[in-house]
Amino acid sequence: MTVGAGALDMNALVGTRDILFLVLDALRYDAAQSCLTEGRTPTLAALLPGGVWERRQSPGNFTYPAHQAFFAGFLPTPEGRGPHPRLFAVRFPGSESTASTTCVLDTPDLVQGLAARGYHTVCIGGVGFFNLASPLGCALPGLFAERHWSPELGVTDPRSTEHQVALAASILDARPKDERAFLFLNVSAIHQPNRFYGDGAEEDSLATHAAALAYVDSALPPLFHALRQRGPALCIVTSDHGTAYGEDGQWGHRLNHPVVHTVPYAEFVL
Repeated sequence: MTVGAGALDMNALVGTRDILFLVLDALRYDAAQSCLTEGRTPTLAALLPGGVWERRQSPGNFTYPAHQAFFAGFLPTPEGRGPHPRLFAVRFPGSESTASTTCVLDTPDLVQGLAARGYHTVCIGGVGFFNLASPLGCALPGLFAERHWSPELGVTDPRSTEHQVALAASILDARPKDERAFLFLNVSAIHQPNRFYGDGAEEDSLATHAAALAYVDSALPPLFHALRQRGPALCIVTSDHGTAYGEDGQWGHRLNHPVVHTVPYAEFVL
């Protein structure tokens, strides 16, 4: 059973719950919603508040800027007129989206802020911006006390989510239950190339994008089981950006188009 967010009081939750930040890299809102409606994502359907995705706008149109914003406390923005109170904020003058329910951290980013609150911080990377083989690939994971990346976790392995989830579960199982964990997992499977999730597909398409999400959903149950074994957890599940497959002549991301800006989002207590 999950409890929907509504107006979560983060000051009551931080320090008393593990935190999962699950980013389904490159997932489009329309694909997520279609898979949900068609019954192709039963794991997520059972967890989403009200059984639906919330439609939000990403602060970035590709992985690097979106995650820089995320780790500064700027998660995807709800639709409608704001300001919209944020879950986390790093303290800076003039913030209009910091509310009494916001966890305000006196650090440059929320990862270091949660570490200062006693959290063991873990990054399980997926796409190239988390590949520890390059200086750029170390920039985001370098915020975390523990970070992992290997080809088996990346975009070229068709079983990447299974490998990521197994690693996450083993890490959670090994940590003391009285120690809080902040687990960030960048799911790589939906990002291109995703053609190997389509039956005989020779190129990436919106259909193989959706098939990749269905695969991811099938691989997630051990992650939520591991979290439940440790007690209640706050879960944030979202995408960092979408991907264009020919809409208005656009392909990929790192461009400004509604299918790239618009992402699915959910927050709930497990």
